[in-house]
Amino acid sequence: MGIIKVNGIILRENNLGDADKMVTILTPNYGKIGCAAKGARRPRSALMAGTQFLCFGEFLIFKGNNSYRLNSCEPKEFFYNIRTDLNKLEYVSNITRIVNDVTDENQNTYRILQLYLNTLYIISETEKSLELIYSVFKIRLMCILGFMPIINKCSNCGESENLEGFSIKNNGFKCKECANLDSSIMRVSQSTKDAIKYIVMSPPKKLYSFNLGDENIRELSLLSKLYLNDKLEKDYI
Repeated sequence: MGIIKVNGIILRENNLGDADKMVTILTPNYGKIGCAAKGARRPRSALMAGTQFLCFGEFLIFKGNNSYRLNSCEPKEFFYNIRTDLNKLEYVSNITRIVNDVTDENQNTYRILQLYLNTLYIISETEKSLELIYSVFKIRLMCILGFMPIINKCSNCGESENLEGFSIKNNGFKCKECANLDSSIMRVSQSTKDAIKYIVMSPPKKLYSFNLGDENIRELSLLSKLYLNDKLEKDYI
């Protein structure tokens, strides 16, 4: 038992009783914490602002034997541009659902939190294609979770030349000969292949520093959806 101070972001808020809330906070070192916020729904509560969905801040939390209670919070970012745009909010809700599903308590989630925050910032502060951002997020998340695609050689035979398509089954590119034998292969353009390589290899702060044409975004969108759904064994949009 004791007090912990941690940065984090509110993934979910639910009403509890007449004036309380139960919030889910994603933190870098403690993983995902379910935390009671007493009186947070009262108009003058010091916890009211900091317990809203997508609020990033510093939280002071009391850790009991089997539960957490939020003592105080210092908001740092609210992502207002997302809150006021229904299209952006819809994409962020889908991204948050995935983040919720792949995180747990007592888990080092630093890299997932970093990716989530970077993604929220790009959505909030730019007009970059939301479908492109969503696709990049999904592929990079798969890398963090241990499903990094094989991008520099055939995922079947190891051949490094003539990489033609992406195999969902074998987690990466395949050469022409192996691709012809794989029913899960996705034929994609060179621009889409280059984009996948960039997503896998780029530093976190440069992850979204590229653009694609509409046709390439459609290819990347379909590929990222199929790849994520296959590896997580779920049906995400």
